[in-house]
Amino acid sequence: MLMTDIPRMLVSEKSGWEDIDRSRFSHRWFFRSLVMPMSLLPPALYTYAELMHPGAIFPLSVPAMSGMQLLVSGLVFYGIQLAMVGYMAMLIQRMALGRDHDPGYDGAYALAAIAPVPLWLSSLALLVPSTPFVIAAGLVAWAASIALLRHGVRPLLHIRDEQTAHYVSNVVTLAGVAAWIALLVVAGLVSSIVLSWWDI
Repeated sequence: MLMTDIPRMLVSEKSGWEDIDRSRFSHRWFFRSLVMPMSLLPPALYTYAELMHPGAIFPLSVPAMSGMQLLVSGLVFYGIQLAMVGYMAMLIQRMALGRDHDPGYDGAYALAAIAPVPLWLSSLALLVPSTPFVIAAGLVAWAASIALLRHGVRPLLHIRDEQTAHYVSNVVTLAGVAAWIALLVVAGLVSSIVLSWWDI
């Protein structure tokens, strides 16, 4: 049900969000049911793209990595994604607490788990061996994720004051973009270190 509500949640603070809030799903539920399965998409599809179309999307990765190297890199990226959602939830809660409002960890985690859904789904673009197409899908996904962050602050964090909600939305959006860019950098660095050890 959550996935079918995403399009409405991009443009509304009520449609879809209120159902999620009423459901009172715990952060453990979001971790098991949303974060764990969705985080598999980027590493799995990256592996597919590298094996089926080596160099077509990521020219700098030629020569292509072996299947075992791709598996190791994928596991590293998967683990970092799982950790990043938890970090974002903590960050969202702290931002709200800084404005004298405690949204609770479950609400903060729900927002942190829902916001990157478009980014995870955009990895499906890797099925198409075209760099411009993948970049375009990524840009659209970033815009959608930002929209989800901004629309989810009031319903999931229960911030009634408009000024406080606006402040938290702005800070969380900036922090979220920075955190997910940092994720890509860290994943790349860790993978490079692991693969360099592999070659020794």
